[in-house]
Amino acid sequence: MFLALLIPTAKAQFIRGGVIAGINATQVDGDEVFGYKKYGWNLGATAIVPITKKRWFIGLETMYSEKGSYQHAIYSDTAKNGSYKLNLNYVEVPVLLMFEDKGKLTFGIGASWNRLIKAEEWEHGRKTATNLNGPYNRDDFDVLLDMRFNLYKRLKFNFRYAYSMAKIRTRTYNNGVSEWDRKQYNNLLSFRVLYVFNEKVKAYENKKKK
Repeated sequence: MFLALLIPTAKAQFIRGGVIAGINATQVDGDEVFGYKKYGWNLGATAIVPITKKRWFIGLETMYSEKGSYQHAIYSDTAKNGSYKLNLNYVEVPVLLMFEDKGKLTFGIGASWNRLIKAEEWEHGRKTATNLNGPYNRDDFDVLLDMRFNLYKRLKFNFRYAYSMAKIRTRTYNNGVSEWDRKQYNNLLSFRVLYVFNEKVKAYENKKKK
């Protein structure tokens, strides 16, 4: 609603709305676990607002996003088998500046504010004291790169890369010989399907060209 007030009424009536569903493949850089091995849901809704008569838009979303890290057991030692699991669930509000290439490909760049709503952690198969009170920051701010293309009519495929702009935690590790500190950051790939309720912006442009 706020974005709609910033643009002329003639353009505001062509706001697109949509729903989004997909999965995240995530890791946490700095946690001594490597690879996009933690999978979670990415669900929500979007509004796509035109800011020019041509191909520039602002995308505003409200999402539920599951992030974290995962490693299966790598040692036979039952006390310290090397397994690790981290669940970080967020409510996320991304804002993107997007460019549409002739209605086929759309590229976007932006940022998102993330609010942590659930935090759980397991080390060597045992649950730790991690919760919403710590040690992970309640707020996370990500930079986003986004690409989407048409699948069929109003259905689109969307790929997104996101990375924390500030640390979500600093942790001290100890291997029995030395200690070291690592700053941790969310790092994720999102694979999503977007269904757009209307394509009036495109119809409007075609009419103007005629």
